[in-house]
Amino acid sequence: MHSDLWIEEKFSDFLGLRIKVEKVLFSGKSEFQTVDVVETKGHGKMLLNDGLIMVTERDEFAYHDMISHVPLFVHPNPKNVLVIGGGDGGTAREVLRHASVEKCTMVEIDGMVVDACKQHIPQTSKDLEHPKMNLIIGDGVQFVKETNEKFDVIIVDSTDPIGPAQPLFGEEFYQDVYNCLSEDGIVVSQGESSWYAMDIQQSLLKVLNAVFPNSYLYSFSNLTYPGGLWSFTFASKKYHPCHDFNPERVKNSGLAFDYYNANLHRAAFALPSFALKGLDGLIDND
Repeated sequence: MHSDLWIEEKFSDFLGLRIKVEKVLFSGKSEFQTVDVVETKGHGKMLLNDGLIMVTERDEFAYHDMISHVPLFVHPNPKNVLVIGGGDGGTAREVLRHASVEKCTMVEIDGMVVDACKQHIPQTSKDLEHPKMNLIIGDGVQFVKETNEKFDVIIVDSTDPIGPAQPLFGEEFYQDVYNCLSEDGIVVSQGESSWYAMDIQQSLLKVLNAVFPNSYLYSFSNLTYPGGLWSFTFASKKYHPCHDFNPERVKNSGLAFDYYNANLHRAAFALPSFALKGLDGLIDND
């Protein structure tokens, strides 16, 4: 019998996304959330946390390229990188492609996400055993509070500010992030949707402005996040994401990308007018 199974992500009380599922590969409940991996008809394997789409094989490269290569090509010599969250492994995979990176520490709170992705989504998780990788199953909030290490780039690859990710959107957390960044450090964070969650963007940028001298927002397009246009925040102690970006470095790296490129790097910081208006005074616009 042909099964007609669809998965529906309900993003709000008026918006959802339905995707055809071929089969369920994994379904579990950790102490933090439900974790599901399904094989879909049009988007390959998909990871869902608490019923919300985190990753699909078809478009994960857009998110992972933009969260990692933007800060790593702005910082002149990123050697020590910290990823908070990112249990699917895609962000760490991209970080480890940079020759200057000597160590990538990833702190993911939910071991079930890591195990499920290792087993079922090798496309993103393939480098979690990499020799330069330091994988910690633990609380990223606690980690940045207690670590004595200094990081050149910190990437906050978090879910929405509900459940286990909620503290990752607060001022105390970003003060700790600031303290464990090197003198010219950069932090990039998952920054929600200008269409549907500008209130979250505003509160996150207020927090970043209270802690960092420079705060920016940049956007990218993907298939499975609500509205199709999604953002990251970029905060730094020193560097401007465009003025301090040298496109020659991208060329000389020899790396090939499916989404990111030098022109797109700069273009990502050019925001639509409604976003500029809504975030007026919260982002540096020079």
